[in-house]
Amino acid sequence: MSAADLARLQFAATTGIHWLFVILTMGLVPLVAIMHTRAAFTRDPDKAAVRERMTRFWGQLYLINYAVGIATGIVMEFQFGLSWSGLSAFAGNVFGAPLALETLIAFFAESTFLGMWIFGWGRLHRGLHVTLIWLVALTAYASGYWILVANGFMQHPVGHQVRDGVAYLTDFAALLTNPSALIALAHVTLAALTTGGVFVAGVSAYHFARGTKDTDLFRGSLRLGVWVATLASFFVIIVGDLQFPLLRRTQPMKIAAMDDSGVAQVQAQLVQQYGPGDYTLPGAWLRISMDAMTIIGNTVSTVTLIALVLLWKDWLVRRRPLAWLMTAMIPFPFVASVGGWVFREVGRQPWLVYGELKVADALSPVSTAALAVSCATFIALFVALAVTNWTLIIRLARRGPDATQLGAPQPLPEDKPAVPAF
Repeated sequence: MSAADLARLQFAATTGIHWLFVILTMGLVPLVAIMHTRAAFTRDPDKAAVRERMTRFWGQLYLINYAVGIATGIVMEFQFGLSWSGLSAFAGNVFGAPLALETLIAFFAESTFLGMWIFGWGRLHRGLHVTLIWLVALTAYASGYWILVANGFMQHPVGHQVRDGVAYLTDFAALLTNPSALIALAHVTLAALTTGGVFVAGVSAYHFARGTKDTDLFRGSLRLGVWVATLASFFVIIVGDLQFPLLRRTQPMKIAAMDDSGVAQVQAQLVQQYGPGDYTLPGAWLRISMDAMTIIGNTVSTVTLIALVLLWKDWLVRRRPLAWLMTAMIPFPFVASVGGWVFREVGRQPWLVYGELKVADALSPVSTAALAVSCATFIALFVALAVTNWTLIIRLARRGPDATQLGAPQPLPEDKPAVPAF
């Protein structure tokens, strides 16, 4: 493999694995916030206790995914300097600010609010405690927005001017309102909510299939997960279709290669516009990724709608085969979202910044041997983190709420008896 192929493989693999963490984090945190809100403002003590246990159980699973996901995000940043220094040199003045804001939000604001929420159980006023988890959710989506602003510039560069081979930001508002970023944000938001809803519903259904004693807790989370997944999976298809008119104008080869129609005409058009070069795309990759996203997405939408009806009849709780089917749906949104990411990124080739900077021109002057070592190291590290993450999630999800440590009162050491109150 060439140095460019190794650099692309490394970034594709690490970004794809990191995305699996991101989509679950963004999908789970609003559901945890809803659970906590209901628990905090429920007047019935028994129902409030059940809903608090529900919040702590799902919150703990969220925290595991968030913590390991942050580790993958930190590692990813090293690749810009290692493999793609040409991108930073050309477009750093433009997308450097969004990436910096994403870092500030994700690693400072979001982490701070989350830390206060973790250690605020039993210490903070319930209203303030609930506000913290909603701030975590808000900053999670704000972080996603800034990343998509940077990625949107690479897909459809706006608000800039190129002088002496370097892009300079000239219109910050245009950068922030780039339709390539805004439509993608709506699509990602709905995809994340679908993923989170299916995850919550699937794990809840698993416990019903195993004959759980926490029926009230898992019935509540099952209903929430199914409702969120049903609504989000319906609208994610609609919003996904809204991206195609923009793609036909800004990335015509992506559509031509996917449809296997008019490729020669678009190639001639791009040669006239950008100069000599091969602008054709691997249509098979585009079709496979699009099929993975659409077929699996439609399957998830259909199954969750049926699950909503079955839930109304309480069959999803009483019939174990149906519960196992819901559990088996958990991986589907992840596969669909990766398919969507592959479609978005492969369709930009051979450009790193569409129409402005080619992949070959952005590659760092690093030897093929060095890139081979870094590629193997990065992929091995990310796979290890992913395996660790899902091992912990599966283990704690199977154990159920009784194994939850989040928010649990800390017992005093045996050699330090409680001080009596006078």
